[in-house]
Amino acid sequence: MIPTAHSKQAAPARRPIRVLIVDDSALVRSLLTDILNAAPGIEVVGVAADAHAAREKIKQLNPDVLTLDVEMPKMDGITFLRNLMRLRPMPVVMVSSLTERGADVTLDALALGAVDYLSKPKIDIAATLKDYAEELIEKVRIAARASVRALDPRQPRTPGAVGPAHSADAVLPKAPPRSRPLRTTDRVIAIGASTGGTEAIKEVLMRLPPDCPGVVIAQHIPKAFSTPFARRLNDCCPMSVCEAQDGQHVLAGHAYIAPGDRHLMLVRDGSRYVCRLDDGVPVNRHKPSVDVLFRSVAQHAGRNAIGVLLTGMGKDGARGLKEMRDSGSRTMAQDEATSVVWGMPGEAVALGAAEHVAALDSVAGRILALADALDITRETKALGDADDP
Repeated sequence: MIPTAHSKQAAPARRPIRVLIVDDSALVRSLLTDILNAAPGIEVVGVAADAHAAREKIKQLNPDVLTLDVEMPKMDGITFLRNLMRLRPMPVVMVSSLTERGADVTLDALALGAVDYLSKPKIDIAATLKDYAEELIEKVRIAARASVRALDPRQPRTPGAVGPAHSADAVLPKAPPRSRPLRTTDRVIAIGASTGGTEAIKEVLMRLPPDCPGVVIAQHIPKAFSTPFARRLNDCCPMSVCEAQDGQHVLAGHAYIAPGDRHLMLVRDGSRYVCRLDDGVPVNRHKPSVDVLFRSVAQHAGRNAIGVLLTGMGKDGARGLKEMRDSGSRTMAQDEATSVVWGMPGEAVALGAAEHVAALDSVAGRILALADALDITRETKALGDADDP
């Protein structure tokens, strides 16, 4: 039929996200297939029990997203992923056990270019199937939109809870601005990230010197992952890196990673900054939450702080970064071109929270420049105070 001026043409249907499931367990393959096929806009186009079968299915089916088991016969998931990201980079969601061994292997996978990870389905999955299904579907949809780059063989890379969408008010009420800012010479850097953040944080910390101001970090990560993540960063970065402990002083040359099941906040103890851990409700569906960390930094450090929001899905951290900027902190967001997912930093830019937008490889240099600017401003202010009668 030839359309008339009064007739409507149907909009072309959007092609569904095509998923290939790779897992040696027939039960897991069946469960993931059922969950994803029931989701609008997602289609499981094939399954494979091992890496060799997966290689042929990728050639035949050209999937948009791969879910990949970590431990498989014939070729383990990490070896397969390394070859895949070198020869045919594509979005991959790893499926792993949330044990220390599983955490280490999954961090290896993220270093090789995997977009995200998901826990292995538990035997009693029926009790939590709805939550598991929602998490799997969300991660596949995020992966389909992620920016994936080929692994450079010349530069081998080593390597939150879901709940109601509370705001940071549920953990840390917003405080009125101080009439007089606290006098201190201590500076602090606050970093937040989610999807793609484990490698982005590593890229930043590796470029910061050992005498850098103290760094507090909230990365959306499970409890089993935060300790191995901090240990890896400590092994490869000039700064000392650890998982934050309640009451721990924030020192120059040290970075503190929020535990995977606690909110990290910055408070003052006299003239010093201190880490405070909180077991409150998830904020923006995450614990740790970047909004909680950034709000605490805005309240207790203000103009002595620098806030940085890196790659991640969602909005967590955007409002907190705006509060930091409003309190006098210098603020920055990672740019879209170098973000795996430009969700959180993109929201910050839209809110006017980011004073600067920078590519990942220039974030550390910009942090140091802003820290030097804080020193110059402080020295100028001190000279002005000395000249006052």
